[in-house]
Amino acid sequence: MNDTTSTTTSAPKARKAADKSARTRAREFALQALYQHMVGRNEASDIDAFTRDLSGFHKADSVHYDALLHGCVAQADALDTLITPLLDRPLVELSPIERGVLWIGAYELQHCLDVPWRVVINECIELAKSFGGTDGHKYVNGVLHQLAAQLRPAEIAAAPSKAPARKPSGQRSDGADEA
Repeated sequence: MNDTTSTTTSAPKARKAADKSARTRAREFALQALYQHMVGRNEASDIDAFTRDLSGFHKADSVHYDALLHGCVAQADALDTLITPLLDRPLVELSPIERGVLWIGAYELQHCLDVPWRVVINECIELAKSFGGTDGHKYVNGVLHQLAAQLRPAEIAAAPSKAPARKPSGQRSDGADEA
């Protein structure tokens, strides 16, 4: 099998995958830019110019990247205010990666209503897995689920549940208490 045949037969699939992953790439670049902003104290405009020159940026959804980077930086205090009550530790104890992922998730849940809440959470979990600490993705998942319930209650209520509701321990399936 040569490269030409492989490319030709898989072109429609590759094109569809590339379209689907453009926002994922935008989130990855936005997270890296937010990290530079938080850790390096660099201006968003300087980070933006640097990031656009990075390898692979041309495959990212640049409009979504702009919205995430500039929106998160401009609304950092408001995003922190949304996130802080849901944390089990002080905000300053979050790693810059966790904080950046939570900013992206909070921003998308609040402003990118075209992106389903489950997609926002899943994308943020994947960012935390790729860039964060060992169990950071679990923490991000818990915080963003709570935030989604606050910001998109109608969407969550309308969504079919993935898992059946759990019965409280000590209760049988017929509703009677176990001895």
